[in-house]
Amino acid sequence: MKSKLLLTLLATAFAGAGLTTPQAQASQINGAITFAGGAIFDTNSLATATTVNTFENVTVKSRDGDYAAFLDVGDSVAMAMPYVFVPTTPTPALWSVGGFTFDLTNSVVVLQTSNFLAITGSGTISGNGFDATPGTWSFTSQSPAADGVFSFSAGSSAQGVPEGGSTVALLGLGLVAVAFLRWKAAA
Repeated sequence: MKSKLLLTLLATAFAGAGLTTPQAQASQINGAITFAGGAIFDTNSLATATTVNTFENVTVKSRDGDYAAFLDVGDSVAMAMPYVFVPTTPTPALWSVGGFTFDLTNSVVVLQTSNFLAITGSGTISGNGFDATPGTWSFTSQSPAADGVFSFSAGSSAQGVPEGGSTVALLGLGLVAVAFLRWKAAA
């Protein structure tokens, strides 16, 4: 009778603990953003360019997900200058707009010809009360002229991270079950 009562109490306690354990999620950024504007490179040929010396008139062209609540199409974007892409140079605050900031971690030149430049990479997007979120980006330009146009896109597809309370509760449940079985075997 005692073992049935003990087992019922333990089962009730653990069921209650499992139902009340909070499932907190990290508040990471989800969505995508694109910019466009002018870029002045360090050479007159994209084939030999290594740096964007100046960005001009950079504005938001599209945004979705979490960005949509903070940004409008046409908002001005602050860009870090110069932007050195060869060799790969981490760049804090490569871009900032509407309370979001992108810190460039790495980049790879995917294609570089006299008429086209494509760069991809990764970094961290933060701001507006969200947790720092890993993000990917791409940069393309089709003209080395002083009024050359570039486009830039960045995005993240973050997944929430469960908080550790549920893991600890499950570990505790397992330890209590082992203790109960040892007690039962000793009785």
